[in-house]
Amino acid sequence: MTNVKHLFFDLDHTLWDFETNSELTFKQIFKEQSIAIDFSEFFKIYSPINMKYWRSYRDNEISKEELRYKRLRETFDDLGFEISDKLINTISKDYIDYLPNYNNLLEGAVEVLEYLKSKYVLHIITNGFEEVQKQKLEKSDISHYFNVIVTSECVGVKKPNPKVFEHAMEKAMAGAEESVMIGDSFEADVLGAMQVGMKAIHLADEKNDSNEFVAVKSLHELKQYL
Repeated sequence: MTNVKHLFFDLDHTLWDFETNSELTFKQIFKEQSIAIDFSEFFKIYSPINMKYWRSYRDNEISKEELRYKRLRETFDDLGFEISDKLINTISKDYIDYLPNYNNLLEGAVEVLEYLKSKYVLHIITNGFEEVQKQKLEKSDISHYFNVIVTSECVGVKKPNPKVFEHAMEKAMAGAEESVMIGDSFEADVLGAMQVGMKAIHLADEKNDSNEFVAVKSLHELKQYL
């Protein structure tokens, strides 16, 4: 990629190992609350439900509070596990409070950030909650790599809304033609960035031969293009 000066990273599932950290958080909460449930079965049911509600939240179909409650209620209901709304609300609050305390990163994250920091100006654009995302960056000791950190909550809309990318580029004093978005979500990160004229790199399980964007299967592969 030529004439690139600014790299904008997504956070969850791109640099920060959301699945591992989320699993550890739930294990801590279930132990504290003495919730006797097969954890592997819980997480197998919870993961797609969580993604479903995140898409609804991203599309402004539900509120943050609805997301936090409904993803848990539906999971426990699907498992046939009786639990009160009061306890669900407690789990929901503890989850947000505890999640940033776990700081596993995806393989190669620090190595690649070290490699890129002298070549480009690095930034973050994330749809995650304002109060959580900055803690994740700080506690995983990677916040110092980034010049501008933009959350969807601070903008008032979520990726792939062009306003998020435009706001981030304005704060970074970056032009679209010299900017690349790197993320795991094809809709939110790749299509969202491309619609405002940014280049895009998709971190995905499978390669894509598209001429419109680059696809990599691991963070290490970024070195081939940047």
